[in-house]
Amino acid sequence: MAKLFGTDGVRGVANQELTPDLAFSLGFAGALVLTEETHHKPTFIVGADTRISCGMLASALIAGITSAGADVIDAGVIATPGVAWLTRELGADAGAMISASHNSYEFNGIKLFSAGGFKLADETEETIEAMIFAGFDGMDRPVGDRVGRLTDYDKGVEDYKNHLLSIADLDLSGMRLVIDCANGASFQTAPALFRALGAEVTALGVEPDGFNINRDCGSTHAKNLAAHVLESGAHLGLAFDGDADRLIAVDDQGQLCDGDVMMAVLARDLDQRGMLARKTIVATVMSNLGLEKMAEREGFLLVRTAVGDRYVLEHMLREGLSLGGEQSGHVILLDDATTGDGQLTALRFLRAIVGQGRDVRLSEMRKMIELFPQVLVNVRVDQGRADAIIDHPQFTEAVRLTGEKLGEAGRLLIRKSGTEPLIRIMIEGQDQEEISDYAARLQEVISRLGAKKQKG
Repeated sequence: MAKLFGTDGVRGVANQELTPDLAFSLGFAGALVLTEETHHKPTFIVGADTRISCGMLASALIAGITSAGADVIDAGVIATPGVAWLTRELGADAGAMISASHNSYEFNGIKLFSAGGFKLADETEETIEAMIFAGFDGMDRPVGDRVGRLTDYDKGVEDYKNHLLSIADLDLSGMRLVIDCANGASFQTAPALFRALGAEVTALGVEPDGFNINRDCGSTHAKNLAAHVLESGAHLGLAFDGDADRLIAVDDQGQLCDGDVMMAVLARDLDQRGMLARKTIVATVMSNLGLEKMAEREGFLLVRTAVGDRYVLEHMLREGLSLGGEQSGHVILLDDATTGDGQLTALRFLRAIVGQGRDVRLSEMRKMIELFPQVLVNVRVDQGRADAIIDHPQFTEAVRLTGEKLGEAGRLLIRKSGTEPLIRIMIEGQDQEEISDYAARLQEVISRLGAKKQKG
């Protein structure tokens, strides 16, 4: 059976892989599965980012939900964590976000949330998939007053911004920030949020046109932000992705601070406040070895999970932990939110910096973690070919030989992307040139085995 859900919802090229028909089916099946235990007419919160296909897919998704007999509150353009928060805050039975996160505009995706604002468990996604593949023939469809009602909720984005303000615990007076909203879901909230806290804000990526989301901007293209930070003499820069569930920072010297650096800074600050539960950080296998060494030095425990913020969250919930995240900038602060929230992460990150004194700069604070040389390479492959290439004897032998050369002084991780047709190569070691050469050789093997044009 084909699998619809990846590591972050259902995703694909809009109107080709993620079609309106599939969106309708996800809405219909999702409404039935997620609300089967309710004894009232259920309600979904639906939000979207700024890409052109969101209107098409939202219409189909909402049609599916209401056709199953659930009401829909449409929050319009809002960050993914905003949908999760509204789902919980308004007492809704489920939530849905239409976004392909950091991907370019032709892609889109649908993420579903449970009543508490949490991403779905694998078992729940499998139940929804099974229902879609089985088809809806013979199912009872509500009629009359049992059909779901659609209600627009234009103030949802303002409610979410005000919620963040209410928990900020932060005065940014005198601080100069450059913010890149990726022409995405945070373009209305992030500049207003940080200005309301007293910062002088230069806002980039706040002119979405349906096509420019994540285009040479946002958390995956932070070089432009770094240039603006240096040019303006700002204290730091903050880059969100298209749906604002991740954050990448730039220090006053123009150097990028990824999720590992931010988790190191946050862990020490939370520990000083007595808020780092069990003195533990939850990261993934992709996190830099430097985070592990920093944790050892500070007396923290670092736990690694599989790649995907959902697996980080599952471990945090199971063990009662407060801080976790991914190198990519997904950071989960479970005392404040049910999912990764880029704007919340920025608030807590800034609080950690300001808490060290007005004269302390991020370029100094980041020295608490020494990152090991690391190479990350993404190789685009034909749809459905990743597993066959990864399991091919030529590739497995190349991986084995590379691992032997690295020895105990390095790490090698090969995995397929859960959201795109990519094979991801991660190599850590002591010499940047050496590990870059290892990565290039593995990339060549993938290309010989049938990859498309490489995309690093």
